[in-house]
Amino acid sequence: MPSTNLRTLIRQRLADEVGRIPKQAPLRICLAYPSPYHVAMSSLGFQRVYRALMDHPDMACERAFLPDEGRPADEAPITYESLASLSDFPVVAISVAYELEIAGVIRLLQSSRIPPLRQDRDRRHPLILAGGPLTFSNPLPLAPFVDVLILGEAEALAPVVCEILATAPSRHDALASLARLDHVFIPELHGDQMPPVARVDDAMLPAYSAIRTPHTELSDMFLIETERGCSRGCSYCVMRRSTNGGMRIVPKDVILGHIPSDARRVGLVGAAVSDHPKIVEIVRELAEQGREVGLSSLRPDRLSDDFVAALKLAGYRTLTTAMDGPSERLRDMLERRARVKHLVAAAERARTHGMDRLKLYLMIGLPTETDDDIDECIRFTSELSKIIPVALGIAPFCAKRNTPLDGAPFAGISTVDQRLERLRKGLRGRVDVRSTSARWAWVEYVLAQGGIAEGRAVLDAVQAGGTFAAYRRAFEAIPSHAPRRKLAVVRETSSCSTHPPP
Repeated sequence: MPSTNLRTLIRQRLADEVGRIPKQAPLRICLAYPSPYHVAMSSLGFQRVYRALMDHPDMACERAFLPDEGRPADEAPITYESLASLSDFPVVAISVAYELEIAGVIRLLQSSRIPPLRQDRDRRHPLILAGGPLTFSNPLPLAPFVDVLILGEAEALAPVVCEILATAPSRHDALASLARLDHVFIPELHGDQMPPVARVDDAMLPAYSAIRTPHTELSDMFLIETERGCSRGCSYCVMRRSTNGGMRIVPKDVILGHIPSDARRVGLVGAAVSDHPKIVEIVRELAEQGREVGLSSLRPDRLSDDFVAALKLAGYRTLTTAMDGPSERLRDMLERRARVKHLVAAAERARTHGMDRLKLYLMIGLPTETDDDIDECIRFTSELSKIIPVALGIAPFCAKRNTPLDGAPFAGISTVDQRLERLRKGLRGRVDVRSTSARWAWVEYVLAQGGIAEGRAVLDAVQAGGTFAAYRRAFEAIPSHAPRRKLAVVRETSSCSTHPPP
């Protein structure tokens, strides 16, 4: 029985939602997200699948999430629509964005009294379906926990797969039927041989928010795609131009036509939003309507004076773009178009248009990286800070499957930490430097490059407390004969008790 304060929290959030689709239907599907509500409801992919399931005439979709931070970690998730347990549904569909959320999948199932391992479930338990951004890269670590995976763009397939899972006379019949569908992976039947990712017809674009709520990372923001895919060839990126036919543009009038008149905040979403040929016009028109506009990706070579002026009009106070590598040599290796001149121009335009600062994202721990590259970053960023205050957001490099840098080694936790400290020391007092954890980046790397054995090890780590030390022990315990890539094992023993980021 859910606690009174959890029921009250859900009622309050439902009352604040705009756009939720009330519906009763014969087939009830649970759509779950392995992170808390405020993260899940900021996911456009999650919202797109919600809408797709609700569009099926015989299907109703109910949402469930992990507990909020500060609530009991083992609190049983219940659906927002009917306060039902996940175990009450014939199908639980889970959207997974990246590798560290596999632990969240396990927590969702365990706290719902559903055995997390597929092999331990029977006809008394829901069938578990998964999809999401992780499937574009390497979903194999999910295989021990799910019955079915949809690879790639799922909005067309998800209702079809859910209907088969919910109505087939038996689990065996459901999986046998689904095994014949393109882009559907059945771990029990397919082993580790995955089909290609799905691509929906362009007529199904764009994805856009079904529900707006103030209780998210992007409070009350209406999200809409401007394009899908990317025209660029960045060597580290899963969504590079070779993925699903490259960049597919949504026409300007289609984008503007989908935005509700009462949406005061609009988020333009995509892998390369600033590459849309009409992006300056779109941002300016929305700003002139009195709306605040956010963009998910800004490329420095696209930040013309007109574009930065439009962003300022739309409410931007910080200009955020990607530096990617710490040196020009490494940016060339990554096949980035960004050059020093573009970053300097971005800083100057941000200052000219009265913005407060320039924020740059970059990776460290790249293949062939040396201290000389870090020192170049220190010198260059110091010069930028004389134009406008600068902040650096840093992430350790993790090679992903299905990219040209697939298989590149992880630089090492101590190496990444040393280079980060070199950056901080060199920029102290001039540039704000913030970084994600090198330890958890290593865990992400092992899963990104790993397979079924690494996924199974996540369960051991979660059951041992979910600390970094627990993950390290679980990965070290994988039998040497297990099918896997050769991965460096971390030997550091200090500061290993921290938990993964939410």
